[in-house]
Amino acid sequence: MRVSKLITERGLASRREADDWIDAGWVLVDGQPAVLGQRAAPDAVITVDPRAREEQARRVTILLHKPIGYVSGQAEDGHPPSVSLLSAETRWEGDRSRERFHPGHLRRLAPAGRLDIDSTGLLVLTQDGRVAKALIGDDSDVEKEYLVRVAYRAPGRLPDDQLERLRHGLELDGVKLRPARVSWANEDQLRFVLREGRKRQIRRMCDLVGLDVLGLRRVRIGRIPLGQLPSGQWRYLSEHERF
Repeated sequence: MRVSKLITERGLASRREADDWIDAGWVLVDGQPAVLGQRAAPDAVITVDPRAREEQARRVTILLHKPIGYVSGQAEDGHPPSVSLLSAETRWEGDRSRERFHPGHLRRLAPAGRLDIDSTGLLVLTQDGRVAKALIGDDSDVEKEYLVRVAYRAPGRLPDDQLERLRHGLELDGVKLRPARVSWANEDQLRFVLREGRKRQIRRMCDLVGLDVLGLRRVRIGRIPLGQLPSGQWRYLSEHERF
C-alpha cells in the first residue's frame, strides 16, 4: 500500500497533505525517510515530524453563506467561484473566532461538500484534509440538513406514500439511497436530513415523486448550523467547534 494512503487511512492527514509531508522529508517508515510513491506493509511503523502537525494546525476552515449564482469549486461557464466572495470586508462581524484574517488563508481552500449554482446556504471551504475527509469521505456519517421549497405537479398535496418514498424508497443511477429524514417544515417547504451528498441529489429525489424544487438552502452540517450568518458573508470555524 502507498505510504500516503496508509497515512490517510490512519486518520493522520488527507492524501494531498501526506504527499506534501513526504516531499518535505517529514515522514519516516520503519525509521527510514519515505519517498513519494513508496509502498509499505499495512503494519509499517510510520513516524511524522512534529513540524507537519504544526503546519496542519495552522490550516483554516471557513463557513460561507453561499448565495445563488456562485459555484462551489472552480469557476464554471463564466460563473464565479465561491472563494471569490472571501475577503476581510465580507467577514461577518459576528464571527467569534480569534483568528486574524490573512490572504494565505485563501490558498488551497477546497469545498467539503458542494452546493449547486441554484442553491444557497452553508458551504464549508477548508485547507484541512481531516475536515474534508470527515465531511465527504466514503465513510462519512455527518448529517446535512436542508430546507427545500417545493411545488407538487399534480392537483392537491404530495401523498403520504410519496413522502415515504423520499424517506427510504428511491434509487439514483441504479443505487439505493440511504434512509433520509424528510418532513414538512411548513405548507410549501420540506426539511431534508441526509447522510450522503450525490450530485443534485435532493432535486433529483423530488423530481422522482413529482415535486418541482423552487428553492434549496442548506442550514446545517453536523453540529454546525448556518445560524444568522448573512448571505455572501463568512466566518472561521473556531477552535472549539466540531462538525
